[in-house]
Formats: sequence, structure tokens, C-alpha cells
Amino acid sequence: QVQLVESGGGLVQPGGSLRLSCSTSGRTSDTLGMGWLRRRPGKEPEFVASISRRGGSTNYADSVKGRFTISRDYPKNSVYLQMNSLKPDDTAVYYCVASESSYSGIYSYPSTYDYWGQGTQVTVSS
Repeated sequence: QVQLVESGGGLVQPGGSLRLSCSTSGRTSDTLGMGWLRRRPGKEPEFVASISRRGGSTNYADSVKGRFTISRDYPKNSVYLQMNSLKPDDTAVYYCVASESSYSGIYSYPSTYDYWGQGTQVTVSS
């Protein structure tokens, strides 16, 4: 059974940075497509970023492109989301997610993901 555990959320001022981490257990992470979703208050979960099994393909939501970077560390079975130039609109619960599919073209759809972490709160406020 795949388990995902996020860390790194918190309170940050507008313009600040945070780095979210996701530790994977139960499977080696190179057998999974990985991503980050977020749920803003009162909204459905939305796609933020994804990275393919071998790390060769990344994809970002337009709202975070140029500000967020997804990466993965295979020896550590971990995935990261570096978030820069944060805005109040980025306030949300962020979820690390994993997909059994090898087709990265579907990673932008939240329904693609088979496994979800418990979520970590990110609040951007002055």
C-alpha cells in the first residue's frame, strides 16, 4: 500500500517562499507518476503540478507557472514543491498525490490520482 506524507506547510507573507516535501513509502517512487493538488476554501481540488515517473516531464497549472517548481529525489523516495512569489490566492490545503498510470498526459486531472496524502495547510497572508 502506497503512503504519502506531506510536510513543509505554514504561514508565509505575500511574496515569500515555502518548500513542500512528500515522502513516499510502500513502493519505490519511480513506479509512480507524482503530483501536487490543492483545495482552496470552498473549492474543488485543483491541479498544481506533476512530474513523470522518470522525472523527464513536468507540467504546471497556468496560475503557478514560473513561480512553482516540482522535483523528485529517487534515493529519498521524495517529491518536492518549491513555491516562490506566493500570493494570498495560493492559500489552500496542498496534497501530494500519486498515479499508477505511466501516461503523463493525464496527470493534470485530479481524478487520475490513486493515492493522496493527508494534506498540508499553506496560508499566505500579511
